[in-house]
Amino acid sequence: MSGSLSVVRVHWPKAFRTIRSIHPPIDLFEDIADPRDWDALASAESKTNPRIWDHIGRLDLVPPERRVSGPGASYLMAPFVHISTDRPGRFTNGTYGVYSAGDREEVAIREVAHHHATAMMNSDEEPGWTSQFRMLINRIDLDLHDARPHERYHDPGNYGASQTLGQSLRSGGSNGIVYRSVRSPDGECVAIFWPDLMDVPVQADHFDFHWDGERVDKIRNCRTSVIFAL
Repeated sequence: MSGSLSVVRVHWPKAFRTIRSIHPPIDLFEDIADPRDWDALASAESKTNPRIWDHIGRLDLVPPERRVSGPGASYLMAPFVHISTDRPGRFTNGTYGVYSAGDREEVAIREVAHHHATAMMNSDEEPGWTSQFRMLINRIDLDLHDARPHERYHDPGNYGASQTLGQSLRSGGSNGIVYRSVRSPDGECVAIFWPDLMDVPVQADHFDFHWDGERVDKIRNCRTSVIFAL
C-alpha cells in the first residue's frame, strides 16, 4: 500500500497543534533523566503512588531510543503514551499515537474544533463556553509519505482506509504522513509517528471554545479577548 504514495520533504518553519489546557507537564519527561531509566523510575514510584501509570501513560509504546526528555518534552511524549481506542484518529485506530499538526493556526483550531464538537454532542453537553485549549508551535522538517493526491484517505467520516494506511506505514518505518486538512479548506496537516522526529514545541496563545449545541461556532483568544467565528 505504501508503494502508491510518494515520499516528499516537508519543511514548515511553523507547525501548529491544539491541545486541551487541562493536561499538565509530566515531571518524568521534563527532568533531564535518561529516558531508558523511565520505566524503572515509574515502577519504583508506583509502589507508593499506584496511579502513577495513569499519569505517565503507556511508556511501552515508545522505545527508549525514540523517547525525548527535557523542558517541554511532555508536549511531544503525551500524544504517544496517552492513547485509547475510544479516541481514534484519521491515521490511527487508537492503539498507537501520532503527533498531529497543521500548517496554519486556523487549520489546527478547525481540526480540533470538529472533534471537540463530536465529543460534546456524544455527551449531550449544554451550550456555552466549554473547554480551553492551548496552541503549540514547532518546526517540521521531515521526509513524509504524501497522501494529499488520494481522496480515499480524506473521507470526512470514514477513517477505515486512512487508518489501515497509517498502520502499514508506521510498521514499515515511515516518519509520518502529510495530507490535506478535511476541516479547513486549503490547509494541510501532518501525522508524525514518533516523538524524536521533531523539535520540542513552544506554547503560544490559549483559546476558549464555544459550543452552540450542534457545533463549535466560535473561539475566543484568551490573550487578546478577540472572538472568531468558525
